[in-house]
Amino acid sequence: MRPSRFDAAALHDASVPAQVADGGTIPPARVAWRAFARDRSAVGGVIILLLLAVMAILADHIAPYNPRALLDPIRLKNVAPSLDFPFGTDQFSRDVLSRVIHGARVSLAVAFLSVIAAATVGTAYGAIAGYIGGWIDSAMMRFVDALLAIPRVLLLIAVATLWGKVDVVGLVVLLGVTGWFGVSRLVRSLVIGASEDEFVTAARALGAGHIRILTLHILPQVASPVLVAATLAIGNVVVIESGLTFLGMGVPQDTPSWGGLFRDGMDAYTAHWWVPLFTGVALVATVLAANLVADGLRQALSPRQLPAR
Repeated sequence: MRPSRFDAAALHDASVPAQVADGGTIPPARVAWRAFARDRSAVGGVIILLLLAVMAILADHIAPYNPRALLDPIRLKNVAPSLDFPFGTDQFSRDVLSRVIHGARVSLAVAFLSVIAAATVGTAYGAIAGYIGGWIDSAMMRFVDALLAIPRVLLLIAVATLWGKVDVVGLVVLLGVTGWFGVSRLVRSLVIGASEDEFVTAARALGAGHIRILTLHILPQVASPVLVAATLAIGNVVVIESGLTFLGMGVPQDTPSWGGLFRDGMDAYTAHWWVPLFTGVALVATVLAANLVADGLRQALSPRQLPAR
């Protein structure tokens, strides 16, 4: 079985084992894993994301205080970082460390869920358009082009304004339905290339149905680039969610989130610098980790990746 056009243009075909010097084969998943594990930057990104995920899941047990609790509005207002309050307190005497920890739960949950929704919708839409082809494909892609012509941030602001009050679930839906356009174009191009491969032609000759061909022979080749794109999108969505919340159009004000912390800290950031600083460090670390992991996945799944010995 010859490598597909998708392999030559994008990422390693998970269905083709790697050849080694002694004539044996190494499963491509193991080759990709070994290549990824050798990338220290990517492994570091994974560690950061795992630590943030554990922190978010165990926020109720890790955070020293209730993130909404007003500890002492007079004595503990705008306290600088100290041993008692490592990240200081805000203008309402709330512990910033506790709010950053609980904010990770909201921001990461919104990012991961919305990216999963966008990747699912984009993969299904692009696969259908690329496999059917013809005027249906043209019509579906022109619709995507029209949506891509609108900047995503402006579209989100317009929808959030018309929607009114947006809760966390609504924000996930809003980010999910506006984030699948690019994925659909990527998947469509890969499906068109894979549809012309010999093994797909053989499957048709053997009487395989369209759904079986699409799900068992074509979509597995799409999984790798979609995974890379989705990982890269996590950092982008975290920034967008924080920006919307900062503008008052995202997570409700009473829910701790990184965007809300930025909004609270920008009122007097020169005097009380610790509120936006530590929130910004958490945000930058998340975006950087997601980008490092995505780059590591891209390199590990590259068709030029030599087989491990």
